[in-house]
Amino acid sequence: MKSKNIDPLEYYARQSSITDPGKYAELFENLPIDIPTLCKIVQGIMIHHASADLRGLRLTDKWKEDVELRYVAKLLARVLELDDHPLTITRPPERRLAIKCREIAIMLCAMLHHQGIPARARCGFAKYFGECPDSTSDFNVDHWICEYWKADEQRWVLVDAEIDDIERKCCHIKIDTHDIPRDQFLVAGKAWQLCRAGEADPDRFGLDLEGMHEMWYIQSQLVRDLACLNKIELLEWDCWALGDADPDNNPSAEDIALLDRVAVLTQADNKEFPEMRSLYENDTRLRVPPIIRSYTRDGVRTVELVHK
Repeated sequence: MKSKNIDPLEYYARQSSITDPGKYAELFENLPIDIPTLCKIVQGIMIHHASADLRGLRLTDKWKEDVELRYVAKLLARVLELDDHPLTITRPPERRLAIKCREIAIMLCAMLHHQGIPARARCGFAKYFGECPDSTSDFNVDHWICEYWKADEQRWVLVDAEIDDIERKCCHIKIDTHDIPRDQFLVAGKAWQLCRAGEADPDRFGLDLEGMHEMWYIQSQLVRDLACLNKIELLEWDCWALGDADPDNNPSAEDIALLDRVAVLTQADNKEFPEMRSLYENDTRLRVPPIIRSYTRDGVRTVELVHK
């Protein structure tokens, strides 16, 4: 079936090869349908590793392996290994899975897909972490969240399932994280456009670490966000083609024009879905290949992906 014949809401209501829970699908049966409750369920089984100190936790080296889990089925297996209660039972912090924002986002997506609700992971930059410890107020932090279709309002809504009461208080977060304003989470395409137009400083996007920001970083995040919109939700450090950006190399004028188009299409409404899909599927500079490079904590390695 060609992309032009696919209903985007039907497309995003189905599991991807990455969000598919596989044999653990029964864990999603009879979950609540409202977003705040689903977010609390996710928070009850997972925490962001960076917030461990806020909970008095000292992480073992196991979390370094857990953040490499690409597939929801493997995440769920690890959740049950830590605590085999139903997902609706909140685990004590030491028995929650310590991972990163990407895993939290795709877990919520998987739960929504199971209920037939259109949802997708989005890569971009959060402005609302500015008051967190070790952050600066004008820095736009690399972040992943979930976006779901709110049928009664006919619009896509941004949701950050990571932010629980502890993180909200620590970072002085005032916004509604179940309906995040578009100026508080910039999808990668918007960040690209603002920086290209000189309306934002690319040095203030990425991770607040030496060398982990600027335009090359936004480029990589933009290509990664396009992959998410095509239901390939890879790790934050998985890279390929134009997404394997290098701070020492500038993209060609032709590549920049292509990325400008990607920035537009990744922010477009549902009617532009066929063009977005076609652009991704037909350009090797964008499409995820069978083998990618992953910039892990232990160095760069090649990874062969498994897709349906």
